[in-house]
Amino acid sequence: MITGVGGYVPDYILDNEEMSQIVDTSDEWIMERIGVKTRHILKPEQGSGVSYMMTRAVRQLLQKTEADPDSIEAVICATTTPDYHFPSTASLIIGEIGLKNAFGFDMEGACAGFLYALEAGANYIRSGRYKRIIVCGGDHMSSMTNYQDRNTCPIFGDGAACVMMEATTEELGLLDGYYRVDGEGYEYLHMEAGGSHQMPTHETVDNRLHYVFQDGRPVFKHAVTKMSNAVELIAKRNNLTKDDIAWIVPHQANVRIESAVARRIGVEEDHVMINVDHMANTSGGTLPLCLWEYEPQLKKGDRLIFTAFGAGFTWGASYLIWAYDGAKEAAKSPAQFYKEGEISREEWYKLRKNS
Repeated sequence: MITGVGGYVPDYILDNEEMSQIVDTSDEWIMERIGVKTRHILKPEQGSGVSYMMTRAVRQLLQKTEADPDSIEAVICATTTPDYHFPSTASLIIGEIGLKNAFGFDMEGACAGFLYALEAGANYIRSGRYKRIIVCGGDHMSSMTNYQDRNTCPIFGDGAACVMMEATTEELGLLDGYYRVDGEGYEYLHMEAGGSHQMPTHETVDNRLHYVFQDGRPVFKHAVTKMSNAVELIAKRNNLTKDDIAWIVPHQANVRIESAVARRIGVEEDHVMINVDHMANTSGGTLPLCLWEYEPQLKKGDRLIFTAFGAGFTWGASYLIWAYDGAKEAAKSPAQFYKEGEISREEWYKLRKNS
């Protein structure tokens, strides 16, 4: 079961007005097609790499849960933008924080990575050999975003979050999952160069092949269909009606995708976690960042269905029963509450990161 959430987003916020000065676009164009108003960007002077963000998220998690660092037995990181090909991001986090009794590794499942990592963490605990694991999700998407491509650069942002997973004898935690990869999505969503198939050269750099390429129309179509079908399957398999579901937690790719998934399964939009408008698409970070932001609204026993879709194509859905009252955790730090008009969202993030 999940017993705590930590998160981190960079201080710098790139809004649509500034974006329109970088590339030929406008706030109206971006909002109509994507629904993103702002995105957090990790600047070199602040930090470097996804490990910088994940480490800060894990530190916050340990502080909030008051967990002994020596009790952490594993760290699993879902990311598409590791600091290095090797060593792993997990090893950097473990070394930086000093988790003396943990092993760790990275998982690359694109935007569905956290969904897969959550299942892996739950299965390690189900084995009976492990009792406390941290699962991280996040990406430094600005590191591979082409700010000359008006179709993709407004979509992405940077951020990371993590959850504590622990053993339980209660009927709580991750109860079911459906995960798939079909291998048909390469031509629509990929980064062409940088791997062993096409190693970096002057030519690949000059041709800007080290950035995200996306053909939006087929990706949108597949995402809506596969995410909706996965949620419907999980709900049916667990005899859940729309009234039983407290929250749908979808991958934050595009506000139109979230709305379409909600309509397909008949869940009201106020029961769908959405932060793409101010976080953008952080790839492996979108699901845990939703939990981080919505934690004060979560209650013990709430039924959640996660769903995600990404490159590959990879997709799936998970069914989880929440294990604690988020408001009680938030009460330890009033900065965890955000109220429009009383404090800016930027100040709220700063307060919460320091709480």
